[in-house]
Amino acid sequence: MAGTTRPIDARGWIVEVEDAAAEGTWLPVAGLTTITHNPGENEETADTTSFDSEGFYEQDVMQRGATLSLEGQYRVDKQSKSQDAGQAYIGEWAQRLGMDSRNLVRWRHESQTQWVVWDATVTPGEQGGATNEKTSWSATITRCGAPTTEAVAGG
Repeated sequence: MAGTTRPIDARGWIVEVEDAAAEGTWLPVAGLTTITHNPGENEETADTTSFDSEGFYEQDVMQRGATLSLEGQYRVDKQSKSQDAGQAYIGEWAQRLGMDSRNLVRWRHESQTQWVVWDATVTPGEQGGATNEKTSWSATITRCGAPTTEAVAGG
């Protein structure tokens, strides 16, 4: 069956954050160079090994978690010099606390017809660079609760 499949390009991933002040307004995150989905992050298990296990380990998964790590280049508008709207929104979101710390994020590959939608929190990452480099930008988005999906408009 491998002969009928092809790998997808990593550059085809799309990530958007919802502007909480304008429900239904999604801001694309520009400048991404790496996206890493970790579906096992924050997973918790309970050891269920007993004498009946006859020396073999057993467990039950008690909690599921996931993160989406984003890395890229710090982007600005050529004319206004303001930071990319998606990156800037994530930077503002990263300052919120308590019940205000959650926001919606959605992501998909350009070949997919469904968005994966998360209620999530965000942790800002490092920014910087050396003499002959572009400035880096990064963030880690952590899913809160179960994921949902949403059809791509027009798709």
